[in-house]
Amino acid sequence: MRFNSRFLHNSVQFRPTRPRRLLLLLAPLLLLSMTNPLPRVFLIGDSISIYYTPYLAKYLEGYYTFDRKTGIDESMRNLDIATGANGGDSKMVLDYLTTRITDPAFQPDILLINCGLHDIKRDMVNGTAQVDSVHYRSNLEEIFTLASRKKIKVIWISTTPVVDSIHNAKAKDYTRHEKDVEAYNAIAADISSRHHATVIDLFTFTKKLDTTARYYIDHVHFNDATRRLQAAFIAGYLIGKK
Repeated sequence: MRFNSRFLHNSVQFRPTRPRRLLLLLAPLLLLSMTNPLPRVFLIGDSISIYYTPYLAKYLEGYYTFDRKTGIDESMRNLDIATGANGGDSKMVLDYLTTRITDPAFQPDILLINCGLHDIKRDMVNGTAQVDSVHYRSNLEEIFTLASRKKIKVIWISTTPVVDSIHNAKAKDYTRHEKDVEAYNAIAADISSRHHATVIDLFTFTKKLDTTARYYIDHVHFNDATRRLQAAFIAGYLIGKK
């Protein structure tokens, strides 16, 4: 067999250029990743969301950057009182956003919002709701309007189920009722539709898991297995829409 010195010459000549050519091919991809960072999700929710937050943050890694209303340690001292990370009722969420949205640094791509569980708390003496349905509707309208002014997409998360017999046997200062959860979720769905926003139906998803006593750790909060599934349900929707 004759040795082809010309082939050897050409091979040696081009071999050093391969890393350079590879860099040239990868440069647009690297530039794209630098100029197109991960979309940002910001969560404002009640104590249910505090419990599923660690799992949601984990599941969204590599797809979104995740942040939420801060103060989890403060809120965990008493989840029935809306402090710290606990978004509280719709008026509290509106007040928080009214202040926060003026900060130029606050520019999430998506606002995940849930409020309703505190709104439907009813006084044990006169039966009045913490936030009645009329004011709940107006608060949500203002929340969506605020977000739209800053061109932030809102995704609503429906309020999770309440089992009257479980909740009201354990809660001492107020009552909650499943019929109110359903009514307020319907209001939120209507407002979301008017603003062309999506609703992640965590209510129906959680209800299908089975809302018997063994799924609750107290009057209204869910066990760890349920929290993981709730986070996966929300993350699955967000990742699927990315």
